[in-house]
This record gives sequence, structure tokens and C-alpha cells, in this order.
Amino acid sequence: MPGSFARTKHLARRAGLVAAVLLLVAQVPLGSADAAGPRPVPDGGLADLPALKPVLTCADVLSLDLGGVTDAPVTVRSAAVVTTGAPAPYCEVRGTVAPANTFVVRLPVNGWTQRFVQTGCGGLCGSARIDYGQASTCPPVVDGTLASATTDMGHQGQNDGSWALDNPQAQIDFAYRGVHVTTQVAKALIGRFYGRGPAYSYFTGCSDGGREALMEAQRYPDDFDGIAAGAPANDMAVQNTFHHAWNVVTNLDDAGHAILLAGKLPLVHTAVLNACDALDGLRDGLLGDPRLCRFDPAALACAAGQDPATCLSPAEAGVVRRLHDGAVDANGARLEPAVAHEWGSELEWTLFVPATPTQPSASENFALSYLRYLAFPGAQNPDFRLTDLKFTVASFWKTVQSSSYLAAMDPDLTGFQRGGGKLLLWQGWNDQHISPQSTLAYWDAMRSSMGGGRVDAFARLYLFPGVAHCGGGDGPNTFDILTPVMAWAESGRPPGKVVASNATRSRPVYPYPAVARYDGTGSVDDAANFVPVTPRSEPGPGYHWVGERLYSGDYQTWCRADGTTLRCRPTETWLTRRAGTRT
Repeated sequence: MPGSFARTKHLARRAGLVAAVLLLVAQVPLGSADAAGPRPVPDGGLADLPALKPVLTCADVLSLDLGGVTDAPVTVRSAAVVTTGAPAPYCEVRGTVAPANTFVVRLPVNGWTQRFVQTGCGGLCGSARIDYGQASTCPPVVDGTLASATTDMGHQGQNDGSWALDNPQAQIDFAYRGVHVTTQVAKALIGRFYGRGPAYSYFTGCSDGGREALMEAQRYPDDFDGIAAGAPANDMAVQNTFHHAWNVVTNLDDAGHAILLAGKLPLVHTAVLNACDALDGLRDGLLGDPRLCRFDPAALACAAGQDPATCLSPAEAGVVRRLHDGAVDANGARLEPAVAHEWGSELEWTLFVPATPTQPSASENFALSYLRYLAFPGAQNPDFRLTDLKFTVASFWKTVQSSSYLAAMDPDLTGFQRGGGKLLLWQGWNDQHISPQSTLAYWDAMRSSMGGGRVDAFARLYLFPGVAHCGGGDGPNTFDILTPVMAWAESGRPPGKVVASNATRSRPVYPYPAVARYDGTGSVDDAANFVPVTPRSEPGPGYHWVGERLYSGDYQTWCRADGTTLRCRPTETWLTRRAGTRT
């Protein structure tokens, strides 16, 4: 848990006393604060931080003693200057935090503007690869003046989850420890290499990287000044079980063959646009807020003698409805937030709707990887099949309780907020992996837990029309998500509109709940011709479902490895005591 020293360091940096704190952490001689301190903030909102030259060579890094930096030994395995590719040149440092957390750190050699950015992983990770994602257009990323790092989160390869078999330490490292110890090592290396630590530290990630981002804000609130969390898989215990499993099983007939095939998805998508595209004031192929759409798949039912390629059978229409609505039990109790896949996202459903009746889908792989190796740490079963997962309330509580250590569901970010941290949540409305409703449910829980005023003081949510999982999709899908966080942390300037673009158009996206509306003049493909409008009421279905009580600090657990056993505390939690009443 973050201690009083970490909090003191965080506040000291805010007060401009970074030199004294870093003297304790890095144990290196420091230059004067005046020589490298912040300058007046320019129009862009980023502090004008002088670029520092290294005080060590890249080769010197190999001999550094990093003992005591983390809770385990650190080994630097390589350090070499990279001169090709953006954002070169930099000193690339690779190493390991015991037992198996691979880290990669990039240290600019021509000038470092005192910023550090750590990037998250995706999927079940297993590969230490720095990927800036939607932060790739951030100016300090483009010009190569910031230090960066990432980690494979404690295991290598095997994105099928088998790495977790009888390996509780790898499970802990993937859950939360791997990212944190990498942060500690990266900051220590930065402090030694430049003679001072970061003036500002940031984290950016999407999907599991979004979960990692929220895990940092919840468990280690002093690690970062600003966090950009995209499409967060923070509800992983539900997302990778009932959500993805439902994508598969609700589309199977009695013979185990897929009912709805990918060839019908363009038909459904066209019908959705015909019914709902104009609800946001424009017919442009995008749903500004899919929650306004009340499309009924039954409208595509085949008439007598109609070509079946141009319509849906009753069974196919039923699948479309169930895929949209999400997982339920036999009595209709929701096992995930209502609306698993938004209207307008149908072209992205090839993730789980196969091309042929017997073709496996990606959703099946996601669910089985988790259910076999991560959902039940004390009863891992490589032979688990989706038919073994029961869509009942009792099964729900058993499943989510067992893997609570992986969840980043605590909505009370008081520690992060009090330390001055800034959070930017974002997601595409057409996300085919993770429902935007899951992120909205977390946002709603934050406001209920902390109060809307407090949340508005440090957090923003952005929802991008037509954008798929972490990017792509039909909507404007390229945007800079990191600079607004930096500007907020460095100058106190709250984020406003974020302009997204693609090859044919640009659009502004405003902090939720505001939406962009065409002002009636000029091109509808130019972001300059849109204004923010805040709806009088939220059009969504609400966030009442079986697992809404998971948004609690009591749900998350801290674990330790005991041989091949994962032991988590508390063992008798709020969740355990009440699970038996929801069968």
C-alpha cells in the first residue's frame, strides 16, 4: 500500500521541492531547482519544462545498483542506444523485477523534458512492448522528449491464460503488482540517468491497459499525476466470463451451431442506421448517442417468400436482440449491465459472430482463457468448457468472488484526487469487446460514492461515436487523449473538447454528458461546425444489475503467493457474507 513517504513525495513535487525528495529516492547529486524548474505555462497548457541532458551514459545504466527500489531484486539485462524509428534516439533499458516482471524503459538521450509516461498492456499481456495508442499524437511523444516504460506484467507469451496455472505470483503480478513495480524501477532509472526524477508522471492504456490505469488510481494513488484510462476492462471478472461467454452461447442452436452469421451483420447495421441515424440531428452514418435508439430486430423478420438473404429469421432476430441486451439468467436477472453491444456497432460484431456455423469466435477464446486459469484460482481447470458456466445468480457470485483480486472496481478515488491526480476515462460507443455501459456504470458509481462535484474536480469521461475497441470503427477514430491530461495536471486547465478525425471528417467530443450537435452552418465533416449540448436527462437504461454492489472497495482483495496457492485477504468479505442471499 502507498505509504506516508510516497504521499510526502507527491505533495513535495506539487510545492516545487522535488530536489529534496528525489535526493532520498535516487541518491544522486541534483542540480538547482531554478535551473530546471517549471517556466510559465504556454497556450497549449503544458508546463514549459527545460530539457535535461543525461548525467550518465547509456552503458553506465548496466552497472547501477537498484537494490531496495521495489519489494524484490531488480536486474538490468541490457541498455543500448536506439537510433532508428520514432521517437529515437533513446537509451532502451530492459530488465526484470523478480520473479518474472520484464520491464522496458526508454530514456531520451538528446534532451528530456522531465515527463514520464507509462503505457499499459492489452489482453492478458505477456509482452513488454511500449504502445502509446491514442496518446501517440501527443506532442511530447511525437518529439521524443519524454521518458516512457512498460511491462509484460509478470509472464511471457501464452496469452491463453495457461501461464497462470499453479503460478499464483504471476496472477498477482498480472493483477496489480507488475505495473506498480515497473513504475518504481522506471522512476529510479530516470532519477539516476538525468540527476532528477520526473516533474510529472502519467499512465495511459486501453482495454486491459485501462484496467491497469484504474488499478493504479485505486491501489497506488501516488504513482501518477495523470491517468488516461481507455475502454477499461476493470470489471474483468464479469467481462471475461459472462459477457464474452454470452456472446457465444446465446447464438447456438441445439446442435451447437451458430444461428446468426457474420454475413447478416451489414443488413442489421443498415436497418439500425435507417431507424436511428437522424436522432442526433444528422444522417451521417453515426449514432451520436446510441442509447437514444430503440431499434427492434423483429422489424427485419422475413415475410412469406422473401429472400432469406435480405431479412432475419425469428431465431436470428432473437440472437440480435440478446446480443444487444446482454447476459441474463432464466428469470431475466441481468448478469452484466444492460446493453452489452450498442446499436450502431453491428459491423464490429464479427468478434463473436462467426462467418460459418462451426467457426470458433474470439469471444470463446477470451472466455475460456479466463475461466480455465484465472476465474477460480483454487480450482483451475484446463478442460473447462463454456457449457460448464451456468448463467445463474448463484454461479455469478461464485465466479466474481473468486477472482476479485483482478478487479479495479473501487469507485472511491479519494486518495488519487487528494494528491492532485487527474483522470480521463474514454471509450468508443461502437466498442465490440467491452460495453460502454460498463464504463458508464463505473462513472455513475464514482459520482455516487464521491459526489458529483468532487468527481468533476479531477475526472472527465469521453465517449466517441462510431469508434470501436481502443480505435478503429466508422467514426473519427484518431485523437490525442494524453495532452488534455497533461495540461490539466500541469496548468490546472480542465479538459474541454477533444477533436477526433479520420480520412474524411473531424468531430469534437465533449466531456460527458455533453454531446456534439451540428450548428447548421458549413460542412458537417468539420469539427468547427459543432457545439456542445447537454441533454436534460440521461437516455440510458440505468445501471441496475445483479453485480452493481461490486463497485466497492470491499470487493478488491490483496493477495500473496503461498507455494502454488493464491491467498487473498480479506477471506470473509462483504461480498462473501451476502452472496448466499442472492441465489
